Amino acid sequence: MVASREAHIYRRDVDKLSVSEREALLKPYLPSKTPTSTRNPKAQPIRQFFKTHLHILVYTVMHAVFSLYIRLRQAYHVVLNRLFAILYYHHRAPELIRQDIRGLNKIPQHLSVILETQDGEQGYAGLEKLLDDVAEISAWCAGAGIPMLSVYEKTGALKDHLQRTHHTVSSRLHAYFGRRVPSLQIQAPHVPSFLDGDESGQPPSSAGHLSILLISADDGRSTLVDLTKTLTEMAQRNKISANDISLDLIDAEISESVMTEPDLLIVFGPYIQLQGYPPWQIRLTEIYHSQDSYGVGYQVFLRALHNFAKAHMKFGR
Repeated sequence: MVASREAHIYRRDVDKLSVSEREALLKPYLPSKTPTSTRNPKAQPIRQFFKTHLHILVYTVMHAVFSLYIRLRQAYHVVLNRLFAILYYHHRAPELIRQDIRGLNKIPQHLSVILETQDGEQGYAGLEKLLDDVAEISAWCAGAGIPMLSVYEKTGALKDHLQRTHHTVSSRLHAYFGRRVPSLQIQAPHVPSFLDGDESGQPPSSAGHLSILLISADDGRSTLVDLTKTLTEMAQRNKISANDISLDLIDAEISESVMTEPDLLIVFGPYIQLQGYPPWQIRLTEIYHSQDSYGVGYQVFLRALHNFAKAHMKFGR
């Protein structure tokens, strides 16, 4: 009833107003008049045509310049790798490897590499390729005097074939060193280690010793999660104080359960893809990769050692 009465009063008041008065009441609420465009409507499609083709031209020029840069960079690295292959090649002789690194003021005591199976190399063929790469890198490390090598393979295929890996690496070391073969130890987290084919410790060889650690994605973030759960449960049961949990404690536990921090990490690929590599162990690690390089190569290994020797480590306080 109230609404109808108010509407009736409103209509009665409006009927008393003239047309000009009604327009004056509504004029403040109307949008401002836009000036009519004086442009020729036929010029709009022509301008849009030139604008579109200008964008296409700029994009094409940028794409051509970038493609030319990529081709020149790839050609440069191919020539550089060929020169390194001619000037520096091991010929499966440890003496030549030691000669290639003779001028370096330091070498890593713990070297780590990331390996992966290439596209189309799955199953038995992929495993054989991984074993061959591990054997080659192990021989290079033994020749260069690097005592510790850790190999990261995301899926853990190498960890499932520990004894076979030991046999392949041992055969390759015999091919490089002959009779004076350094002692070899293959191990993985939470798995019994193999030393010269046995699960028991044997005295190291007089020709040196090489330790190989096989790790996978399971030894990365999941290890941190498990350690966090363990420390939390121990703190809740009053077996350890919360003030006792420190970076030194976490570092000691992870180093004991997985591995210590490597000095140098080599990524055999054109891009730095860590693929779930244990994050805690590479806080201060020197990481090296070679652009436009695919697969394991002695030239990449040698350039990584030269790059590591020139690196300046600033750890701070």
